[in-house]
Amino acid sequence: MSAAAFETRAQRHRRELHVHCYRMLGSFEEAEDAVQETLLRAWRGRSQVDSESGFRPWLYRIATNYCLDVLRRRKRRPQAIGSFAEIPWLQPYPDRLLDEIPAASGDEPDVVAVARETIELAFIAVVQELPPRQRAAVLLCDVMGWSARETAELLGTSLPATNSALQRGRATLAERRPGAAECPAAAAADGAAGTRGRAPATGRERELVQALIDIHEGADPDRAAELLAEDVRVTMPPNPFLYEGRAAVLGLFESGTGYNGPGDWRLEPIWANRQPAAGSYLRAWDDSVFRAFKIDVFDIRDGLVAEITTFGPELFEAFGLPPTWEGRRA
Repeated sequence: MSAAAFETRAQRHRRELHVHCYRMLGSFEEAEDAVQETLLRAWRGRSQVDSESGFRPWLYRIATNYCLDVLRRRKRRPQAIGSFAEIPWLQPYPDRLLDEIPAASGDEPDVVAVARETIELAFIAVVQELPPRQRAAVLLCDVMGWSARETAELLGTSLPATNSALQRGRATLAERRPGAAECPAAAAADGAAGTRGRAPATGRERELVQALIDIHEGADPDRAAELLAEDVRVTMPPNPFLYEGRAAVLGLFESGTGYNGPGDWRLEPIWANRQPAAGSYLRAWDDSVFRAFKIDVFDIRDGLVAEITTFGPELFEAFGLPPTWEGRRA
């Protein structure tokens, strides 16, 4: 296979491989490293596969086994996650990059690959609880739609061992996410029939996000109270901080905005993990420039903000956000 032919084939699958590695590892940046290593190993072993139909499964085999090696080395698996604060490596995934995954051709499950049910932060977090092989079995079978036999071949295990890992992984997901579909792939396909990408934002979602932006920029805690669920929660991976309940979150808001805060804020609406989000810029009191500061991802339930997950500014570029704010709205 020529270098040009390999590059053409590999780039067609690069983004979906990145999403797969992100689900396995929970980290956007570590997934990027995994894809780079996958393509390097694939290039070195390119003589092993000739057909186009076999190329994609071969890449997934390399990527999955690399991620399994990483998970074994790091031995970082949280037990019964109480909040995202217990997953310090967790990072958000930009929707703009999810939308780069090409439309399905043949048996490529693109709808599943980008559906909210299989990419939202809550799903990624629970998956991190699974032992490595259970994690791989669930993601390959229930998210990517592979058969148990195909998954067993990829993992180099017997069919009974793969079915056992799959059943145990499904049981954990069902226990940790009551009411979730047993098969995320089926739920995603049913919910996205005839569509690609995320469902259009509801009017309430857009209204809530814009209200949160206005409140954050204008420091209006009284109005914020009207938008938050009583049991709202805020976490800030990789920091271990956890704020639970409306009173605690309002106290956090009051301490971070207005004259009590570190400076002036400007926020840009974005989307992450098929959830509404905002990129925040801060102009410190002793500065003249609004600089990238954080990314907030919102979980909206029953018309109120139920959870806010705050990440650092490391992925601003991946979200298409500049490092400084110059007065333009997205």
